[in-house]
Amino acid sequence: MRILVVEDNQQVARQIQVSLEQELFIVDVAYDGEEGWFLGDTEPYDAVILDLGLPKLDGLSLLKTWRQSSNRVPVLILTSRDTWREKVVGLRAGADDYLAKPFELEELLARVEALIRRASGHASPVLKCGPVELEPVSAQVSMRGVPINMTALEYRALQYLMQKKGKVVSKSELSEHIYGQNLERDSNVIEVLINRLRGKLDSSLIETRRGLGYQLQETNDGA
Repeated sequence: MRILVVEDNQQVARQIQVSLEQELFIVDVAYDGEEGWFLGDTEPYDAVILDLGLPKLDGLSLLKTWRQSSNRVPVLILTSRDTWREKVVGLRAGADDYLAKPFELEELLARVEALIRRASGHASPVLKCGPVELEPVSAQVSMRGVPINMTALEYRALQYLMQKKGKVVSKSELSEHIYGQNLERDSNVIEVLINRLRGKLDSSLIETRRGLGYQLQETNDGA
């Protein structure tokens, strides 16, 4: 899953980035509102962590601009001004959640995970598809209760497909959500990645929709 962090305090931004990357998220960072707006407007993200006190373009104006242009990416706003009025204004501008500084990184992670779950229609923190279960908190995948060893890239690809279970995901969409901003994206690499996942899981779990992409399907396995 791919996250955008828009925070002008480089130390705070770095702490957030490291914490998210340890949980196998792909993280892009912008240090001012203009750069944050551009990235959020041109790149697909699963969630955004947005500071309100930004240079060049403040976070509230940035958020309003996104929402006015129908950008519905889930947004968690950060503020050091711990007042109820600012929280209300941010939520009414289109934010999905808020967190006041200083905050615990563990709470930040939990809120981001909850945002992504809600956006994809999943109430449970554990993603399930047939005999396969994925637990984002521990970054563990199991099939019929047996742990499956996965690389970070395999894990991110499976997590995204499970978030989109039943929907067709194109190669380009999958690539955009599992690779970093500056990494070259090769469709052949995606094919190899999908084949590796099929080898580790039920081979019928991921269906190829020729010319369209991939679709994660429930199997007949009742486990």
